[in-house]
Order: sequence, then C-alpha cells, then structure tokens
Amino acid sequence: MTTPQPPSFPPRRPRRGPNAEEGDGRAAGHAPGVASEANAGRHETGYGHDADHGNDAGGGHGAGGGHGHSHSHGPAAPVSRHLRKVIAAILIPFTAAVLVGLAVLWPGGAPSHERTGVGFDRQTQQATVTKVVELSCQSVNASGGVPTGDTSTAEGSSAVQQAKGDCKRATIRVDTGDDKGRTFEEIVQPDQSRQLHEGQQVVVAYEPSAPKDLQYSVTDINRRLPLALLAGIFALAVVVVGRLRGLMALVSLAISFLLLNFFILPAILQGSNPLVVAVIGSSAIMLIALYLCHGLSARTSVAVLGTLISLLLIGVLGSLFIGWAALTGNTDDNTGLIHGLYPSIDMSGLLLAGVIIGSLGVLDDVTVTQTSAVWELHEANPTMGWRGLYRAGIRIGRDHIASVVNTLVLAYAGAALPLLLLFSIAQSGVGTVANSELVAEEIVRTLVGSIGLVASVPVTTALAALVVSADRPAERPAQVATAGGGASAPARGGRGRRRKR
Repeated sequence: MTTPQPPSFPPRRPRRGPNAEEGDGRAAGHAPGVASEANAGRHETGYGHDADHGNDAGGGHGAGGGHGHSHSHGPAAPVSRHLRKVIAAILIPFTAAVLVGLAVLWPGGAPSHERTGVGFDRQTQQATVTKVVELSCQSVNASGGVPTGDTSTAEGSSAVQQAKGDCKRATIRVDTGDDKGRTFEEIVQPDQSRQLHEGQQVVVAYEPSAPKDLQYSVTDINRRLPLALLAGIFALAVVVVGRLRGLMALVSLAISFLLLNFFILPAILQGSNPLVVAVIGSSAIMLIALYLCHGLSARTSVAVLGTLISLLLIGVLGSLFIGWAALTGNTDDNTGLIHGLYPSIDMSGLLLAGVIIGSLGVLDDVTVTQTSAVWELHEANPTMGWRGLYRAGIRIGRDHIASVVNTLVLAYAGAALPLLLLFSIAQSGVGTVANSELVAEEIVRTLVGSIGLVASVPVTTALAALVVSADRPAERPAQVATAGGGASAPARGGRGRRRKR
C-alpha cells in the first residue's frame, strides 16, 4: 500500500457542493473516468483540490482521479508572458508618441483678443433682482399708440401684447466686479420667455462703451446652485453604486475635462491642426480613462487597441466624406464668430475633430464591454477556441450595436430638436432638409460615428478572442504531468469535451 503524500498546498473547500460529493464517490472506488468528469467544466483551474485529496489517494485510483491542473484558487493570469510583450511592444511606443505630441503641441493658454460683445464673448457679472413692479406697457414703450398691423403674425401679436399688456420694471443689483452694489432697471415685456421675480439670481452683461444707464443688461439666469447640486447627486450615485471603480471613473472624467480645457481647445485656438490635436487629445483621454478605471492589464490593453483602430477608421471616413460633401463647418452664429476672431482655424478640421471626440466616449463603452464578454466566456469554458469565443462574443455585440447606434442617433436628434421643428413648420421635403449644410453636418457626424461603433465590435471581439485563446499554452502539459503522474486526467477539462465522449 502506498503511503499518501500530503498536499503541497492548504486544502480548500470546493465552490460547489457537488464537488464534494464527487470526491466522496472517488474515495469509494468509482472509475477514473468519473473523476475526470468531475474536473471538467471549471473556469478556474484550482478547483478539485479539496479535503478529499487524501481520500483519493487512499482509494488507490491514482492521482489523476482527484487532481486539477493548477494550485491557484483565484483567476489565473489571462495571457502568456509572450503576448504581454507583444501588446506592450504596440502600446508603449503609441503612449510615448502621445506624450511627445502633448509636449510639442501644449499651448500654454488661449490667445487673448478684443472682446466683441457678441454672444458668449462679453464681460459678465453676477447680480440679484431686488424689486419687481408691474406697470402698463403703454407707459414704458416708445410708441404709445395701439398697433394696427396684421396681428396674425408673430411680430403683430407681440406688438399687441406690448401695447395692451402689463410689463414689469425690475431693479437689479450688481453683486460682483468693480461696480459691486450698483443698481439698474430693466423692463420685462409680457411676451418674453424669461420673466424675472424678486430675489432671483441673474447674470448681467457689461458693455463699457455704452451710455451709463445702458451699460448693464440681464442676459441669463444664474443656474450654478441647481447644476452643482445635480452634479453632486450624480457623483454620489456613481460612487455608491460603482464604489472604487466609480470613484476612478469620476477622477478620469475630471482629467478628461482638464485635457479638453487646457490642451485641446487652446491648441486649436492657437492655430494647431484641429485633427492632429483631436487625435492626440483623444488618445490621451482614452489611455487615462481606460487604464485608470479598469486597471493595467491585458484585458484593458485589448480594449485600448480596439478603440484606437476604430478611432482611426472614424478619422479616415470623416475626412473623406466631410471633404466630399464640401462641409465647411461654419453653419451658425457661434462658428461664424470663431471664424471671425480666428480666421486661421480650419473649420472643416474642427468639425472632424468634433466627430472624433464625440465618438470616443461611446467607443470606450463598446470596446470594454466586448473585451470583458470574451474574457468571461473564456473563464466559463477554457476549452473554447478563438473561433468559438468570437462567435459567442459577436452575438453579444450585435445586441450592443443595436442599442448604441439607436442611442447615438437619438442623442443627435434630441440636441437638434428645435432645428427639426423649424423644418417641420416650413414643411420642407426630406431631401431639401438633408441637403442643407446644417443638417448634412449632423448626418455625416452621426453616420461616421456609427460606422466606427459598429466596426469596433468585430474588431475588438476578434482581438480579445485571439489574445485570450492563447492562455498559457506551454504551462498546462507540465502541470498535468506534475499533478497526475499518469495519463488518466485530460489535459484540458470542459463540459463541451465531456459531452463529446
């Protein structure tokens, strides 16, 4: 009788109850084939090393009946050292190139200019409405007579309301700046969308070249408190649900805003190529966000590679179709103001940069999800080859594609809803609307981004399947020979192989 050797590792209890039952069966004298089945189908190779190890040896059925293939209880390293070196050989030079690009193009601040007093390019201060008094509009409007024009139009209806309705005289106190404490009055017409009330916090614009009583005017409502409260609720929800990973997501979000405000926007204003700036800035955001949120691992590196390839495709398609469709990127007052202040900025390049940056956030979600899905499929069934992993992962990806593309299109449609309403009121044909540059920009932006998202699913799934299917190819035979001492244990167990027997 052979004296059983003590195990070289502490005995562990199995994760599932049936393991223990199978171990007892092996001790009672079951055939080695049954013991082999007990080892099959486990996604972690450490299973099977439990308290019945001694019973297995005592039963006289050989070590192959009760041993698994590894002494690790937790998830094993997903890829071999060779593959880690291959991934590093790709990503380390890419990361170095991004850092060099950041250093070379770092702007050091936005260039200064003379304020135009138009739109956002105005001096503003914080103020408070201290008093509101109602009065007749006839007593404050320039023309005291009642309008006799066509009241069916918007202009005619507004004129009647201003002549016959009740207006408000608001007294506003400036709370910040050199004129802190100064007050001025503003007349609020009855048809204005923004009505003021006492105690309301507002934003006022200052024009120093205007007459003294007209230098200040109300431009907007101060919304800082509700927006700050909403941001706090969002951050709390992310941290409570996501815990440490949620906290890392918030940190990466803050870093993304910093890169956007201190690198991408000032570099474009200083005359750097918008496409180059967008590619470098987006790559930096991608590397920081993915590795900070998901850790420095081969799984994250595969997601980075999938995102990078998809961004490259979006850049090529965007450049091709923006040029082919002759889109200038100068379609509204804001872009016109930018072009007027900085004529050297390539507006079509700015449009393409917006497409790339806008697609990045959704791309991260798709590539990380697909990579995780393939990894989990491999953990559940290590015997599945890369083709099987790809087919299973792509089935998950098809559902993801349907929801993501729909989300992207609806997001753009929701942002452009007032514009779509104007076209609906004008009863313009679909062809006429789509051909206008304002709408054509959104169509190109949506479709190019969606093509990149769709392509990211098979690309990332294929990369993940190829990488994870090469799971320690040289380690398993040695472990089997060491643990089993015989040929009764299969080299790789799995439910799929067990069904074939």
